[in-house]
Amino acid sequence: MRGLVIRNTGSWYVVRTDDGRLVNSKIKGNFRLKGIRSTNPVAVGDYVQIAVNPEGTAFITEIEDRRNYVIRKASNLSKQSHIIAANVDQVFLLATVAHPETSTIFIDRFLASAEAYRIPVVLVFNKTDCYTEDERRYMEAVMTLYDTIGYACHACSALQGTGMDALRDMLRDKTTLLSGNSGVGKSTLLNALIPGLNAKTAEISSAHDTGMHTTTFSEMFDLPGGGSVIDTPGIKGFGTFDFEKEEVAHYFREIFRESAGCKYGNCTHTHEPGCAVRRAVEEHRISESRYASYLNMLEDPDETKYRQAY
Repeated sequence: MRGLVIRNTGSWYVVRTDDGRLVNSKIKGNFRLKGIRSTNPVAVGDYVQIAVNPEGTAFITEIEDRRNYVIRKASNLSKQSHIIAANVDQVFLLATVAHPETSTIFIDRFLASAEAYRIPVVLVFNKTDCYTEDERRYMEAVMTLYDTIGYACHACSALQGTGMDALRDMLRDKTTLLSGNSGVGKSTLLNALIPGLNAKTAEISSAHDTGMHTTTFSEMFDLPGGGSVIDTPGIKGFGTFDFEKEEVAHYFREIFRESAGCKYGNCTHTHEPGCAVRRAVEEHRISESRYASYLNMLEDPDETKYRQAY
C-alpha cells in the first residue's frame, strides 16, 4: 500500500495512504543496513510502501525514489547525515536580525546545501514588528545583499500579520519546507497560515536572546489555500554534508560566476595569483560576509563532511 509520510516522531512515522487513511508505521530493522548512512532513513515528504499489520499499524517496506531532499550533518554523529525533508518544491528559510539574530554564516551554509540539491529558497525575515530603526536598516541591507545574488527575500511579521498575503501566494499549491534557527517564529507563522492549528510557541530566552525548542518532530500540514508546509524543529547550526572541497565555490552563485575569470582552473580562491574572486571581494562585487562564509566552509575542521574526490 502506498502513502506519504506526514509526521516523524523519531520512533514512529505517520503515513497518509493514497485513500486518505492515517497509519502509524515503523521501519523494519534491516532497513538501516542498506547503506543508508542517515540517522533517519525515512523523512517527512517521502512516498513509501507499507505493509499493514492485523492490529492496524504498519511496517514501511520501501521508499520511493526522491525528487530531492534537504540534508545536513547529524548533530550527534558527524559521519552521518540527517534528512530534514524530502520531495519539496521550495524552502522558506526563516531568519531574524535580532531576538535572536540569525548569522549570515548559517544562512549561507543553508543556501549552499540547497544549491547543491537544486532546491529554491525564499529568505523570509520575520519579526519586523519588534526591530529598532537600526535593526530594520540592517535587515534591509541584508535583504538587498541576497536579492542582488538572486535569492527571493520577503519581510513579514507573523505575529501582527503584515506581509502574510504575499507569503500565502508563494505557498499556494506547493510543498514548502519551513526551516530556521529556534526562536525565529516558525510556529507563529504556522498559526497565522493555518487558523485553528494552535502550534505551541514560546518566549525567547531573556538571558541569551535565543530561541527555545517548541517543535520536537517534523510534520506536514495542509494549507487552506492549497499546498502544504513541512514544519521542522529549530536548528542551531547547519553542518553541510557530503561535499567535495572543490565543489564548495559552485554553491555560492556569485563566487562561481566570478571564478570564470581566475587564472587557474583549480583555484581555491584563497591565495592563488590571478584570482578573480578575491579581486571581486576587494572591489565589493562579492560581499565580505559571503566570502567569509565560503572560507568558513572550506576551513571546517570536520573533514568527515567531505566525500573523497574520485
